[in-house]
Amino acid sequence: MSRSRRTGPDHGGAAARLVARLAVLVAVGSVVVLVLAVGKGGLVVVGAGLLTLVACAAGVWWFLAHRGAVRLFGAALALLAPVGLVILYAHDGLWLTALVLLLCWVVALACARAALRMSRPPRPRRGSAVPPPDRPVLIMNPKSGGGKVGRFGLVERAEELGARVILLDPSAPADVEALARDAVADGADLLGVAGGDGTQALVAAVAAEHDLPFLVVAAGTRNHFAMDLGLDRSDPSRCLDALTDGEELRIDLGDVAGRAFVNTVSFGVYADVVQRPEYRDDKAGTALSLMPDLLLGEGVRRVEARVDDAVLSSQQALLVSNNAYQSLDELSTGARRPRLDDGELGVLGIRVEDAAQAADLVVRGSQSTGLTVTTAQRVEVTGDTDELPVAVDGEALRMSTPVVCTLRPGALRVRLPRDRPGVAPPTPTVDWRRIVSLAFGRRPRDGERTEPPS
Repeated sequence: MSRSRRTGPDHGGAAARLVARLAVLVAVGSVVVLVLAVGKGGLVVVGAGLLTLVACAAGVWWFLAHRGAVRLFGAALALLAPVGLVILYAHDGLWLTALVLLLCWVVALACARAALRMSRPPRPRRGSAVPPPDRPVLIMNPKSGGGKVGRFGLVERAEELGARVILLDPSAPADVEALARDAVADGADLLGVAGGDGTQALVAAVAAEHDLPFLVVAAGTRNHFAMDLGLDRSDPSRCLDALTDGEELRIDLGDVAGRAFVNTVSFGVYADVVQRPEYRDDKAGTALSLMPDLLLGEGVRRVEARVDDAVLSSQQALLVSNNAYQSLDELSTGARRPRLDDGELGVLGIRVEDAAQAADLVVRGSQSTGLTVTTAQRVEVTGDTDELPVAVDGEALRMSTPVVCTLRPGALRVRLPRDRPGVAPPTPTVDWRRIVSLAFGRRPRDGERTEPPS
């Protein structure tokens, strides 16, 4: 479901159209270069490039899904295919044609993304000004993020600003949710966490239950939640400025089987891998040792999901997020959610059975039959067992089936510093039909929709 936006005067519209026209011009130019170079091996350049991409995707699949000689062959193929492509271009004198085509396409994509950003500027995320809390309580994990609490002097800084700090003991596992409830019973009027996203979610649930403001201190390893709130992850002490100079936003809170989550819930392959105790100390090694069994062997697991009224069957991996990620081009550690208050779950399903499907996924991206990307109000996940491994904000859990994911719209009051970096504009997925429409379509009059409904 998409949300329409109304515009007033043509803010940036003329520039967006100009850049979109430039994108179309450069894209057409790359086709012209290809046509002119047909006699000089232009088709060989494109064909060899596509074959190399397919070979790399197949090699990566064989490397992940097999062991022994097949794994070695896959690694060699993925590494040597690009080398062979460069040698082919150099030997046949095609490197200049390949370079020009590559530069044209890179420029065309850059202009297309720039035009889309200019035509759809991010909505402002400013909150309402609020007075400082009287009795803030912050829970801090000294081990989180490799010791960021101590390295940035977060305890001392928080206490200087009037907060009471509960410092967790790394040698004794603590019930963080119980600590937060005790703080509320003692009169806390703000709860905060310096720790990873899993700990953030537990305390956020207590804050939402009591309608208290929640303060995020980016002291975890990756801090996805802090990143999507626009906080400074390089200096978590700046997050504490919200105690004296803050503003407040209402955002959504995810719910999986009654447990809150701030980022994602994962089912399938990733959830299976993080269950292993050795994963924390050796992530890559653990994943590589388990992947063959999880993808094709005896340990293979498929999950079934009902996404609102639609059915996703035999998914190898399923990711449900608290609001949707903007672009598939950034589904990595740098993935971002431009909004946390749109009231919808993001859903990503992956089903890849062999090397051909892996290649299809790499070449076609979001158009691949092995990839499902959508949004939903409710996701119900089942499997062939009474319990499913689940990764909730990176924490390994097991939950009874069916596992239901929903969203609590506007449930969480987040206290943020007024001076913060903000959320970087997401990388738009390039849709050339939209680019052409933006470049040569009729200019919308005031009050008209700038996006077609979908």
